[in-house]
Amino acid sequence: MVTDGQTELKKKRKYIPGVAAFRFQPEPDWTKKQANSLYKRRKHSNIDVIDKVLYEDCVKGMQDLPDECVDLIVADPPFGINFSGMESIYNRDVEFVVTGYQEIDDDYAKFTDAWISELPRIMKEDASAYVFSGWTNLEYVQAAARRANLKVINHIIWKYQFGVFTMKKFVTSHYHILLLAKDPKKYYFHKIEHYIPDVWPITRKYKPGIKKNGTVLPVEVVEKCIDFSSEPGDVILDPFMGNGTTAVAAKRNFRHYLGFEINKNLQYVIDENIDSVDLGEQYTAYKKRLPAIETLKKRYPKAYKHLLKRGEIVHGTKRRSRPYSKSTV
Repeated sequence: MVTDGQTELKKKRKYIPGVAAFRFQPEPDWTKKQANSLYKRRKHSNIDVIDKVLYEDCVKGMQDLPDECVDLIVADPPFGINFSGMESIYNRDVEFVVTGYQEIDDDYAKFTDAWISELPRIMKEDASAYVFSGWTNLEYVQAAARRANLKVINHIIWKYQFGVFTMKKFVTSHYHILLLAKDPKKYYFHKIEHYIPDVWPITRKYKPGIKKNGTVLPVEVVEKCIDFSSEPGDVILDPFMGNGTTAVAAKRNFRHYLGFEINKNLQYVIDENIDSVDLGEQYTAYKKRLPAIETLKKRYPKAYKHLLKRGEIVHGTKRRSRPYSKSTV
């Protein structure tokens, strides 16, 4: 026999799609002033050189770093694909591609093992790494990560809008991104969105007439990695700095950076890119990035009415502050 109390409990527990999306609040969170304060307070870390790009081989460079000194690694290594002579196919004007890019033409597995094996020692206990890869050599990246005792937390797909036309196979229009952790129970992950799929549709923006490396990551992709896996003031390491995208993303979001680049011809490009942005110019408190109430109202009308009735939405446009319990990994 079902009592009135049991009936009422069932009603309270009834699932309403979208309620969690309305209630979600990213914690911890920082205002721009607080983020700037954290950045300045952590200016002097145990790294002798910070907010610099060093023009040397990354393996040697990482060997010179102290133990457990970086909070996050973003790595976009050479993919082992020779682009020489294919600039027109990939919509590149060879006149604006900086010379000196070194591709890995022989033993990609050996190259990958050499640099990935250096990561665990310099990573803090709660650090993680995002490693970009094309599909052709992804197996070597995965194998190197296993040998380095780094755990795969996510296999992310970055889908972009451009792919080279093919006749007898599917057009490749994505990159792989492996999220690796030194300790799968302790790695830092900042859930700043309620629902976070592992496919990132981010448009690759072209910059015609500007000097650049042969391959360029959109800063939005790197910023996504930084937002989810670091806090203001953290140190972000990029072993293959390229155009300086990671440094730019770090600087304009109140993070410190350190990177290596073997192609010295890129120094003026990197310097110009870093100097072109102001410290913290892109930073916005995470609560302010959440979808507007009106957007969620159109997507989840039942949840909106439910929360409005409960007083969790004020005047139909604002979230009422709620305590947030950080879920375990």
